[in-house]
Amino acid sequence: MRRPGLVAAVLVGLPAAAFAGERRSPPAPVFPADLDVVNVTATVRDAAGHLIGGLKAEDFVVLEDGRPQAIQVFGRAVDPGHDETLALDLGLLMDTSQSMLEELKLSQEAATRFLQAIPRARELITIFFDQDIRLSRYDSENQQGLFDRIEQAKGGGNTALYDAMAVYLSRVAGGTGRKVLVVFTDGDDTTSALSVGELIRLVRSSTVTIYPIAFTGGLQAGSPSALRSRGFLNEVADLTGGQVFRPAASRDLPGIYQRILEELSGQYVLVFVSDNARHDGKYRKLKVQVRREGLRVRHREGYVRSEGAD
Repeated sequence: MRRPGLVAAVLVGLPAAAFAGERRSPPAPVFPADLDVVNVTATVRDAAGHLIGGLKAEDFVVLEDGRPQAIQVFGRAVDPGHDETLALDLGLLMDTSQSMLEELKLSQEAATRFLQAIPRARELITIFFDQDIRLSRYDSENQQGLFDRIEQAKGGGNTALYDAMAVYLSRVAGGTGRKVLVVFTDGDDTTSALSVGELIRLVRSSTVTIYPIAFTGGLQAGSPSALRSRGFLNEVADLTGGQVFRPAASRDLPGIYQRILEELSGQYVLVFVSDNARHDGKYRKLKVQVRREGLRVRHREGYVRSEGAD
């Protein structure tokens, strides 16, 4: 039997209502367990940045390495309560290192306001990190205690950003549900055992959508460290279909959260079975297009098919 890759979601008897938003839709296809099913979420906006709703499966074209793929399941991720496949799993990474000391209060406020704004997740994983990584899990019933922990967080020490992100990615690999990671950081790493290249390979193998909330921290504008950090955060967001936000003050936060919440409720879900059955461990490029002029689509750029017997 084939081994499903990190990015493969095996959907068995999935209710069509979870995707179409209608309880009386016909049953969704049942995919045999030996098939690798690829699940892609897409955000569609017009030239002015407004989210576009009302699109249908026939409005989309999905390409894998340039080859059109047949969309097997299509819908909007508007009502995850109907099925575990669309349930939201949220990760929150909070940088408490020395470089974030000047903006730690703003970062704490940002994290608290975000948790107050976002709907309760099926599971919430939080990681506070400097040179140490401190992980906690919360289910939908006990997330309130996290607010005190955020407010009491102390700053200092070096920054193991890459290692902290890798810990989160490894904890959520596989399984069902939409996985969203929000990272409160300046993007600088000073002490991780993992290299940036190794982390990027993990990000490419993941189904997690990453939204960095990027702060200036102690980095001097235009310095090599600042440019490197900015480039890294832009790359992980682009690879996963997320977006970088850069608040300068508290007044910027509500607009950021509203934009993320709009995206989570307005994303389209596109599911296909790849026409390439090889398990060669190679990266496969994805391109989602809309058959309408003037619309822009954001989605993860590709995925890695795990190695194994075909």
